[in-house]
Amino acid sequence: MNIYIIVVNYNGWQDTVECLESVFRSDYSKYRVIVCDNGSTDNSLQQIEAWAEGRLDFTGSASSNFNQFQFPPVKKPLNFALYTQETAELGGDRGNDAQLVLIRCGKNLGFAGGNNVGFRYALARDDMDYAWLLNNDTVVRPDALSRMVDRLKASPGAGMCGATLLHYHAPQKVQALGGALYCKWFALAWHLGRWRRWGNKVNREKVEHLTDYPVGASLMVSRRFLDDVGLMCEDYFLYFEEIDWVLRGKGRYKIVYAPESIVYHKVGASIGTSSNPAQKSEVCDYYNARNRILFTRRFYPEALPTVYLVLLGTVFSRLLLGQWKRAGMIFKIMLEGGA
Repeated sequence: MNIYIIVVNYNGWQDTVECLESVFRSDYSKYRVIVCDNGSTDNSLQQIEAWAEGRLDFTGSASSNFNQFQFPPVKKPLNFALYTQETAELGGDRGNDAQLVLIRCGKNLGFAGGNNVGFRYALARDDMDYAWLLNNDTVVRPDALSRMVDRLKASPGAGMCGATLLHYHAPQKVQALGGALYCKWFALAWHLGRWRRWGNKVNREKVEHLTDYPVGASLMVSRRFLDDVGLMCEDYFLYFEEIDWVLRGKGRYKIVYAPESIVYHKVGASIGTSSNPAQKSEVCDYYNARNRILFTRRFYPEALPTVYLVLLGTVFSRLLLGQWKRAGMIFKIMLEGGA
């Protein structure tokens, strides 16, 4: 089985390098890593190139919890290729079997757009069995990849597989057991197992039954699903891409979960995602509000009245926090219907 690991980078080369140091320790051999740079302005690609060539030393994580997944640093130089988006989407240099592929997208294409560039590269090469979407602000265990491959191979009717996401800064706490529950009436999701203590005892069948969509920080998708359902929808830019994808393939593919696939996630390092309203970035608030309306109008129009009520509550919460401009932005999105 040939696996393409797709990592989207946006002004986060330090996180990406840390992620790659763990990925290149995978105990599964048939994989290629694709880093799609979404128009970074911090010289990310040059820094990642320097790391791959061995000119930039990897200093490791601030936490000793991950030393075993990062040290000693992987042997350099790594065999890598650098392409523009246009060249990559044609399959790049077919004679080049570099294990690390860097793609210069040229601008910020969003979560789906950045990943889709990687998909198009993989599909053009026509040797992909599965693709693993992996956030750049993650560290993975050596068997994280192989565990997901094994789970999908054991379930022929599955199109997607989720992993166990643990908090990078609190590794004993769960961010998500593979996926999330989604409530259409409020356009809100709840990560399964959120904030429970990780104890390695998980009822996999129960999790798979409850999962409405796998969390995109670590999501493996089959070639068959891609050929049948298509790429991720780029209308959202951020948020709601995973559940949109799942609903487009609803009834044709199962979602499975690999509990032993462990991924440590920093959670929203590049976009300011937070469960605390006072700490959410403006970008987070904008796309969260806009896409709740957009997604609901597309799939669950009957739920629009309650979704609007929830958003009105969000406006009031921002007013209480003294975020007048933010409250006005969200109210304007409501008036425009998420357009």
